[in-house]
Amino acid sequence: MNHLTPTMTVAPDADEAKRALETLRDWARGADPVEVARLDPAISRLLPERPLTNYPDLRRDYPHDFVPDAAYKAEMPDLQNGPASLIQGEKQLIQHVGISNFRLPIRYHTRDNGDLTLETSVTGTVSLEAEKKGINMSRIMRSFYAHAEKTFSFQVIEAALDDYKTDLDSLDARIEMRFSFPMKIPSLRSGLEGYQYYDIALELVEQGGVRRKFVHLDYVYSSTCPCSLELAEHARICRNQLATPHSQRSVARISVEVLCDHPCLWFEDLIEMAREAVPTETQVMVKREDEQAFAELNAANPIFVEDAARLFTEQLKRDERIGDFRIVASHQESLHSHDAVSILTEGETFRQQSLDPRLFSTLIHKG
Repeated sequence: MNHLTPTMTVAPDADEAKRALETLRDWARGADPVEVARLDPAISRLLPERPLTNYPDLRRDYPHDFVPDAAYKAEMPDLQNGPASLIQGEKQLIQHVGISNFRLPIRYHTRDNGDLTLETSVTGTVSLEAEKKGINMSRIMRSFYAHAEKTFSFQVIEAALDDYKTDLDSLDARIEMRFSFPMKIPSLRSGLEGYQYYDIALELVEQGGVRRKFVHLDYVYSSTCPCSLELAEHARICRNQLATPHSQRSVARISVEVLCDHPCLWFEDLIEMAREAVPTETQVMVKREDEQAFAELNAANPIFVEDAARLFTEQLKRDERIGDFRIVASHQESLHSHDAVSILTEGETFRQQSLDPRLFSTLIHKG
């Protein structure tokens, strides 16, 4: 009894495709252009040295009246959301992928003066699973703009984060909003007032289903070296020699976790804590009596960089609204060609073995 064996269709492998391509090119080089076009006009793409005269030219004018419909948009290629086969490199989880420094005006609540609209730099990222090619970056912006007209607080940041987590089908996410916050500060003795600007960032992080809120503040102050002050006094007393201690502009980056089950921690509150700890904040409006007062204030509060970190810590630990925190201080020496720096952390959140190599260089106040 004879059995008929069904014909098996086997897909050509890469070597066979390569040989077929060479055969096609060899034939097209010697064939009549019309004959080639009848077979398939696309063959002209394989022969860049001899474009076919009857292959249609592409339009070069911008189609102002073209409106894509739903069907057209559905057919548009989207490589970033393509299959895992398009992934380049190791198929591994990426902890953060997104956009940084897109800017828009955002309104903020203040403790004393109602709302302020401030130019804000936004960073938004999500985690990307190992089997996913990428994300659509513009969705982060679209999600954020949907809430941009509202007065911003951590609750509204959470709404934006909810949106783009859903849009991008991601597990973990992060939003950071960075801005310059104005606060009117009186001079020391003259009675004048001026606006001090504080670099502040709000950060909302979700990891493993847990959300945490952080505030980062750069506080700029003057630090007078205690050792230099004593040496200057020694020269005056022992040798009747005029001498001045060295002091310099200094910056502390104060990062705190805001505990969710406590009253609001206002920007002004954190700034005032920093000023209470180290009162030698740089001045805005200054007359002669203010300059003299500032010299006296520095002499009354000489500090090493180690002292600064501990003084800030003392204030932060007193406030029940604050959880873990980190102090990064940099005294940009007028005596030395290098800076004096310190880092103090409370809790596990900010503790780390390795530091960004450029961490301290970001603490230079730009004015």
